[in-house]
Formats: sequence, structure tokens, C-alpha cells
Amino acid sequence: MIEKDVIVTTKYGPMPSFAVCPDQPGAFPGIIFYMDAPGIREELRNMCRRIAKHGYFCLLPDLFYRLGTIRLDVARRDDHMMNVFRAAMNSLTNQMIADDTGGMIQWLDGQDKVKPGPVGCVGYCMSGRMITTAAARYPTRMMAAESLYGVGIVTDKEDSPHLLLDKVKGELYFGFAETDHTVPDNVIPDLKAAIKRTGIKATVEVFKGTSHGFAFGERAVYHPVAAEESWSRLFTLWDRNLKG
Repeated sequence: MIEKDVIVTTKYGPMPSFAVCPDQPGAFPGIIFYMDAPGIREELRNMCRRIAKHGYFCLLPDLFYRLGTIRLDVARRDDHMMNVFRAAMNSLTNQMIADDTGGMIQWLDGQDKVKPGPVGCVGYCMSGRMITTAAARYPTRMMAAESLYGVGIVTDKEDSPHLLLDKVKGELYFGFAETDHTVPDNVIPDLKAAIKRTGIKATVEVFKGTSHGFAFGERAVYHPVAAEESWSRLFTLWDRNLKG
């Protein structure tokens, strides 16, 4: 594997990121990994390495870069740490993420090991809204996007990502946990209705017997069967849309 810490230039300043790709000849489709609220950590880097092993160039940006360098020991979380999570997460707007994504795509376009053309992305938890926004704001580039137990996809705000689905050209996948207090009851029905109304290519799935966070191996709620199924969905989505 080839991996390194890099700096992505955005309109708001330099954004530290982690990049990894196969140590093989040729170029690979670009993938953006939008982090969850706990932020950059080795667990996410390992997930990016798994993506790279499947034949992709994966970029993991530190979306909290506007706040400085935030690194949290998730295993030792308490109420004080949760306050930091929430404050950092709530500091990001959909417009900020859209702007940052433009910088990430430009950075990927400048890398010799990234295959020109369509890119993909994945987001967990707080990043469900981000992958949806990115797919809508960059419809000719973001051609395969997946959300796992994403939040903020359907809201009552003017910039709610589900209101942008008519702009999406690529394929979307939304995987939800069966038990998730962060996802109100109206979200899945409203999302399905928006998908049907716009006619985009998208799948909504609920993983039975799971709770929010089930795909992370270091969580108490880790569900190995569902986690592997979500990986399978992800690679199938990307392979179909990015490796043709």
C-alpha cells in the first residue's frame, strides 16, 4: 500500500487529510471517505486501507480542520467528550461540506494514481447528509455514494439534502440501523418518497437487529454480519459505477 498524510487546499484554508492507494501500477478510482462525528482516528484509516485494497484511491479528510486539530480517544468517551463531538459536528454546514468537496475533487484530479472521471464516496453517521449533498452538488463527478446510519438527510430546513435529490445523476445507497435514536421515524418514509418522486437510482435498506454504529468494529454495538454486508453493498455499488 501507498499511504501518506496530505494537505488538501480548500477555499477556507488547508485541510489535513489521509490518502491511501494500492502499491501497484496504474491509476485507481477516487473515493472520498467522510468521517463520523468522533473524527479522524486509526479505525477510520484502517477502513480506508480496506477500501484501497479493493482497488481504490481513498481520501480521508479532516472535516473539523476549521477548528484546529481535534483528536479524541473514543473508547474513553464521557459527557464532556460528547459535548465536543456535538459542537464540532454542529459547526459544519451543508454549504461548507459542498465547498470542501470541490477542493477534494480538485485535489484528486491532480494525483497521478487517481483514475480520471467519476468518483465515489461513503459517509457514516453525521456524514449521511454530506454524501447526499455531494452527490447533488457535483452530479457529473460523484457517481456512487453510500450513507451508513446517516443523520441529517431529511430535515425541515431549506438546505435539507433530500430536497436536492432531483439533481443527482449517480447512484445512491442508504443503509440504516434498525434501532437508531438519531433518525426520526419520518426520515426513511420521506427519503423513499423523495427517491420515488425524483426517479433517481437509489436503494434504502434497514439492517435488522442492528443499532447505530454497527459497522465500526471497535464499538460495543458492532454487528459483524451486518457490517460485512454493508461492505459488500459498498464495493458492489462502487465497482458497478466506477470501474467500468
